[in-house]
Amino acid sequence: MKNLLLLAVILITMTTHAQITKVYFQASGLTCSMCSNAINKSLKSLDFVDKVTANFKDYSFEVSFKLPDNIDFERMRRKVEDAGFFVSAFFATISFNNLQISSGQSVKAGATTLVFVNSATRLLNGETRVKLLDKGFVSSKEYKSNAIAPSLTGSGTYHVSL
Repeated sequence: MKNLLLLAVILITMTTHAQITKVYFQASGLTCSMCSNAINKSLKSLDFVDKVTANFKDYSFEVSFKLPDNIDFERMRRKVEDAGFFVSAFFATISFNNLQISSGQSVKAGATTLVFVNSATRLLNGETRVKLLDKGFVSSKEYKSNAIAPSLTGSGTYHVSL
């Protein structure tokens, strides 16, 4: 019973120490500024997106949020694909408050669960950038090279690395 109570306390503690502040991703298949405009418009239609900044030179986008607890990476990825493009790299900037993590550990950030992969035990404090490793968030080649368990994408659970 004590172990179960301790586990519950640890899980509750983890959910209060992480908040997604922004996302940065690169898209593939863009050929002109109209392409980046299509992604920009598509992402802005999401209720939790506040601002989208596009950089056509490296095909990247930075997204900030107005509803940080309701961020849905899968919906963002689908919006990029609906605009006719693909995500080739996806990073989330997350604010941690003295959280000790290790490989295989999961952390709750709003409605999103992050599972750390290939991470040495370390203390996270302040804004930290993590890379999503699941299918659809990295190139096919990188996804295959990571050799992680089948994706739980869509369930709000994502594999990440520092």
